[in-house]
Amino acid sequence: MGMDFKRKLPVPKDIKAMYPVSEEMAATKAKNDEAIKAVFTGDSDKFLLIIGPCSADHREPVLDYIGRLRRVQEQVGDKIIIIPRIYTNKPRTTGDGYKGMLHQPDPDQDPDMLKGLVAIRDLHMEALRDFGFSCADEMLYPENYRYLSDLLSYVAVGARSVENQQHRLVASGIEAPVGMKNPTGGDLSIMMNAIKAGQHQHTFIYRGWEVKSDGNPYAHAIMRGYTDFAGKNVSNYHYEDLVKLHDLYQGTDLVNPAAVIDCNHANSGKKPLEQVRIAKEIVHSCNHNADIRRMVKGLMIESYIEDGAQGAGEHIYGKSITDPCLGWEKTERLILELADRL
Repeated sequence: MGMDFKRKLPVPKDIKAMYPVSEEMAATKAKNDEAIKAVFTGDSDKFLLIIGPCSADHREPVLDYIGRLRRVQEQVGDKIIIIPRIYTNKPRTTGDGYKGMLHQPDPDQDPDMLKGLVAIRDLHMEALRDFGFSCADEMLYPENYRYLSDLLSYVAVGARSVENQQHRLVASGIEAPVGMKNPTGGDLSIMMNAIKAGQHQHTFIYRGWEVKSDGNPYAHAIMRGYTDFAGKNVSNYHYEDLVKLHDLYQGTDLVNPAAVIDCNHANSGKKPLEQVRIAKEIVHSCNHNADIRRMVKGLMIESYIEDGAQGAGEHIYGKSITDPCLGWEKTERLILELADRL
């Protein structure tokens, strides 16, 4: 019964000292941060693309994928800023299944949290050092954010976490933009309250310290669709949904009103190939309505090297082991088309 305390893990400061960011990497990240924050403040009209695998499962294919994104980024840099998704924690509705690289740096081996902490830091560092990308990750465990705080340029708070007080308060002390997803039940007032909490200052307990946060002016909405009372997926990316969100923002005193639209999850009914159509529809809505274009700062897309997802026991390079993704050829074509349409 109870819990078996296996070992004390190093604090973030120690892991950062063991795996330090070079001056050159820090300068690259600072430049990325400036460009991304300028989109949220409206000083830049570039479009964000937060894109990558549902979960970062194996180091080699993830870095292979990020290398491909770097080549496309060079082609579309005048219009689009790509932020690769390196999602190293995977929320599980029932708690069962693969919980991400933090838990299992090798999906075929038993969980090892120390190896996992090192593996996720190493992967994010590699993306920054070799490809110039400071990436996005989901803040599933708020107390773990500090292990990656010097590497991330974007943080997402998931649909199941967005009502949680600790997630909201920690988001208020993060320097990177934090996207608050609408909850799985779809109530937008919950998401708006989370954004408000994220933008305000707070005093709270964090990692055994009493801390005071400054408030995060870049806290914003992520529309990801929802599941209704009958268990049916309902999308919230259509023109009318975006107008409704714009009107909701108008009734608040929130700064930098912004939204990122998630093209997968309940918006696509987890049909990853639908993301192509959905992304184009959102850009069409932006081009049709200047208010929507000002508010919608970008898209979130689940994409990997191979289409779909693999089953248990399969070992297919670059194919998702969690939710199905859009494959590379379709992804590359989509990014180029979006650049043309923006």
